Amino acid sequence: MTDSQAFPAPLRPEIESLETSGIAQVFALGFGREDLIPLWVGEGDLSTPAFIAEAASRALAEGHTFYTHKRGLPDLRRALTDYTNNLYGSAVDIAQVSVTSSGMNAITLVLQTMVRPGDKVAVVTPIWPNILSAVRIAGGVVAPLTLEPLPEGGFRLDLDRLTAALDDGVRALFIASPGNPTGWIMEPDEQQAVLELCRRRRVWLIADEVYARFTYDRPHAPSFLEWARPEDPLIVVNSFSKAWAMTGWRLGWLIHPASLAPTFDRLIEFNTSGAQAFLQHGCIAAVREGEPFVAEMVERCRVGGELVFQRLAALPKVRLARPRGAFYAFFAVEGLTDSLGFAKEILERTSVGLAPGAAFGPGGEGHMRLCFASGSARLAEAMDRLTPVLR
Repeated sequence: MTDSQAFPAPLRPEIESLETSGIAQVFALGFGREDLIPLWVGEGDLSTPAFIAEAASRALAEGHTFYTHKRGLPDLRRALTDYTNNLYGSAVDIAQVSVTSSGMNAITLVLQTMVRPGDKVAVVTPIWPNILSAVRIAGGVVAPLTLEPLPEGGFRLDLDRLTAALDDGVRALFIASPGNPTGWIMEPDEQQAVLELCRRRRVWLIADEVYARFTYDRPHAPSFLEWARPEDPLIVVNSFSKAWAMTGWRLGWLIHPASLAPTFDRLIEFNTSGAQAFLQHGCIAAVREGEPFVAEMVERCRVGGELVFQRLAALPKVRLARPRGAFYAFFAVEGLTDSLGFAKEILERTSVGLAPGAAFGPGGEGHMRLCFASGSARLAEAMDRLTPVLR
């Protein structure tokens, strides 16, 4: 048997055509370097706080190692209901909350629920590349709606273009606010208009609000939940990863119409059978006791973001706006047409890991993304190394 005949069974075309993201390519090239400053992925340099880790450790020692409620421990879902309603003044019920095995798993479950082969999913870009790939894996077709760059840096959403984009073939609209990588924040009047549009057009609205706590001009980002009715075609995705420094825990949650609770119960059973019980006890501690840490984390990012902004804004070839949300500097570099190649060059010359803008879909090329969720000393050293390359 020849090599070409060794594995004759075909894979799904959506899987065969998957490409490694540009972020992962740069990550693989630089991971393990002794002098590396890794600012390429969405995490900082703080470990999960002790009170969260200790709660999970106690639960593990007490034997919380068995199968449990597929949609999450009732105590955790109640804690998330209280957290959400206290934050937004909403009226979310426990029946609307489902705990998932990571934020990415939450997105996968949502797409499994609604996207049929060939369905279009309108996605506001630039955006975290996993979203684009997840739609394609589900058999959907990405219909990008690119944010418009502003001359002074930053981005805006053209609501007229969005309205025109939601034609009869669109099954769902995906919006992340605050946005990764852009830091763009959707304003309340925009959210109300888009939610009303989705009601009229019978289009599902998937709102990624993972970075809701990371805002620098207001207490928190607006949420679609502030305007939603109980059975609106709205599903909000969230994660414990960012606000509580729990990236490696891989836990997230969904807020959805209560009528979808049985659907997510079944889907979770067939995907993961539910998140680990002892880890969920750590999440309960995070939600109920974690506000001081969240405030510390956001202030750390505010300081880091300002440091990075001042250093980058002083460079004549760089254009960016002061970050308003999330914890990334997404900056344009004059004349840049190959951000992946430039990210590799930067890594080789400076041992600083940045993410290439092209990885984030339409509107991303010509930009680089730097995560500033780290201490000032680390960021200052990174900027010292980057400045000669970017000048």
